[in-house]
Amino acid sequence: MPVPSAPVPAGPEPSAGQTPAATAPSGAFAPGTWSAPARHPDLTPRPPASPVRRLLAPVGSLAAVAGAFTYVGLIDPNHPGHYPVCPLFALTGLYCPGCGGLRSAHAVAHGDLVAALGDNALAVLGYGAAAVLWVLWTVRSVRGSTRRPLPIPRNPALWWAVGGVVLIFTLIRNLPFGSSLAP
Repeated sequence: MPVPSAPVPAGPEPSAGQTPAATAPSGAFAPGTWSAPARHPDLTPRPPASPVRRLLAPVGSLAAVAGAFTYVGLIDPNHPGHYPVCPLFALTGLYCPGCGGLRSAHAVAHGDLVAALGDNALAVLGYGAAAVLWVLWTVRSVRGSTRRPLPIPRNPALWWAVGGVVLIFTLIRNLPFGSSLAP
């Protein structure tokens, strides 16, 4: 849907036989003869949010993650029947990168980092990375930073490297010599 523009004020009249586009050598309209379209209301600057409002998203996210870890901490995924089975493992017998993630979250919730690393080391690294990003997000929210909320890098090479690490982790944990990485 086009954005309505402001009414065009009457500018200087072109001389006889000329159109407004012909008044500038580049074919553009002459300066001052046409007005710019009105700005969209969502692009107008807003007043700074209060500190409480700036912290709503980080605190809400923390509450959701804490609730999930509390649930997994209370209901042991080591006992069958509480959680669904990994579909990849059920169909192929292969461990996906997330296999053992619930068991590692259960171990983290109980403070057993060694067991968590044994269940899924990659998930534990993910929990740590998420915690660091959450702290950075909260600090920026407290300071009222107008930059991006999360400092997630946009470099494609980094994301290809992360994907490569996940793929290598998956391959190694499914090979006989990588059984220590299997849940």
